[in-house]
Amino acid sequence: MDSTDQTGSTDTETEHGAAEEDAARFWERIHRARSGWGTRVNPLLAEVAAPLRPGAALDLGCGPGGDSLWMAQRGWHVTAVDISATAVQRVRARARELGVGERVDAERHDLADSFPDGRFDLVSAQYFQTPFALPRGDILRTAARALRPGGLLLVVDHGSTAPWSWNQDPDLHYPTPEETAAELALDPAHWSVLRADMPRRRATGPAGETATVVDNVLLVQRSSA
Repeated sequence: MDSTDQTGSTDTETEHGAAEEDAARFWERIHRARSGWGTRVNPLLAEVAAPLRPGAALDLGCGPGGDSLWMAQRGWHVTAVDISATAVQRVRARARELGVGERVDAERHDLADSFPDGRFDLVSAQYFQTPFALPRGDILRTAARALRPGGLLLVVDHGSTAPWSWNQDPDLHYPTPEETAAELALDPAHWSVLRADMPRRRATGPAGETATVVDNVLLVQRSSA
C-alpha cells in the first residue's frame, strides 16, 4: 500500500510495473528497492494520536513502519500490517533495535483477503491507496467495527498529486472525506464523524524536494459496541 506520504516512487518503473504485477509482487519490489525511506511519522497521525492515552493501535499498510514505531515509542501496542513481507520484516527488526519489539506485532496481510485479529483504540490508515483493485471501503468498514467503544479510525488520503508521485494522471479523482465516509456507510447511532477536512501542508519527497500538498482527512469515533 501507499501507506505513507514518504514512500512515493520517483520513477516511471512503478507506474508501468503496476500493470504487469499483482499487488503482493508490486509492493514487495517497491520495498526491496527502498531503504531508510518512510521512517518518520506522518504528521496528521502525530497530530491526532499525540494527545491520546496510549492503548492498542492498528496500522493498516504500515510500509517502512514510521507510524508504528512512533506510536510504540509512546507506549502504544501496535499491530503493524502490510502486504509486503520485506516491509513487515524491517518493521520487526527496527522495533527490536529501538527497544520496542514487545510493543509491535508486525503481520503480513493482503487485506483484500485477511484482516488482523484484535480490538483497537486507534486504527490508522495513512495513504491507504494502491494502483490495484482493492475493496477499500469494506476494509475500512471492518477496521471501524474492530474499534473498542470510544476508539478512533483515522483515514488520511492524498488529496492532490505531489510532483514525485508515481501517478501523474491529471484526471485522477481523489475521494473527498465526505465520499469516503459515505462509502463506509457506518451507522450514525454507533459511529460519529469528528473530522472531515482537506488541510494543506508542505511535504518533502524522496529526493528532498518539497511541495504543498492536500490531505483528505476523515476521523471517525465509535460511540458504542
